[in-house]
Amino acid sequence: MDRHQVALYVVAIAAGVIAGFAVPGIAPMLEHAINPVLGALLFVTFLQVPVHTLLSALRDRRFMAAVVVINFVVVPMVVAAMFAFLPADQAVRIGVLLVLLCPCVDYVIVFSGLAGGDSRRLLAATPVLLLLQMSALPLLLWAFLGSDLTGVVEFGPFLEAFLFLIVIPLALAWTVQWWSANHTAGQAFSAAAATTMVPLMMTVLAIVVASQMPKIDDSLGSVGRVVPFFVVFLVVMAGVGLLIGRAFGLDAGARCAVIFSGATRNSLVVLPLALALPPGLELAAAVVVTQTLVEVIGMVVYVRVVPRLVPPVAVRG
Repeated sequence: MDRHQVALYVVAIAAGVIAGFAVPGIAPMLEHAINPVLGALLFVTFLQVPVHTLLSALRDRRFMAAVVVINFVVVPMVVAAMFAFLPADQAVRIGVLLVLLCPCVDYVIVFSGLAGGDSRRLLAATPVLLLLQMSALPLLLWAFLGSDLTGVVEFGPFLEAFLFLIVIPLALAWTVQWWSANHTAGQAFSAAAATTMVPLMMTVLAIVVASQMPKIDDSLGSVGRVVPFFVVFLVVMAGVGLLIGRAFGLDAGARCAVIFSGATRNSLVVLPLALALPPGLELAAAVVVTQTLVEVIGMVVYVRVVPRLVPPVAVRG
């Protein structure tokens, strides 16, 4: 399964599309399943990030600085350049902002690794990226929407997502790590949990796509207008990531990881936030899922193209 992850993820998305079209009535039920399955996926992801590895990541200042700059300085600037050209529909705009302003923390590790990126560094940076984006997202939304944000985006779901998708999975993962370090049973549990990563990712992708496909189908014209923006974002971020990696003097693996971190977005984690928006803004969730569909295709291209853009270089001392 590890060797064929990309193909399996594409199959899961295709299954979600088919199920969403064939049985649209299951969408509401599937929406309720997103958070529990996503929480399990993030728990397994965090389980692979030992506490000492996280501390090492924080000491890897050059790489962490590059990842933070590209995601929380450069990406907002790129989004700002596109924002004026987005469709006027408020739900569409909110959906685009939610998904593009948050860096990916799950399958980015897989795609980066397939392209020769330093997945170990990205994995260690995962909790940091999650904490930063949940802190920065309300401020970024206010910067883009201003007074339009009032009465539209409620911050309760942000706190709920932070608790159930970050705090609890991270605390459980570190508890299991302690158990694993001190007991044979904990080691067996950790090893078994690690094997569920790919099936859980497939489940999340299938559920997310199937739950939102009826909305996408009903608003195909509105959703289709943002597809070119998502494609342009992927193209622009490949070049920007290359420049950032060079500017920070990173080695080839780290530069590749920075490119993927800047290009991939956290659609799976922000989807619950989009689903919690008030009535009338349901289209935001469909926009988030549309970005996922575009991005997965883009990542297949990235895996082939990025290694050609990142030849080995000497690391600055």
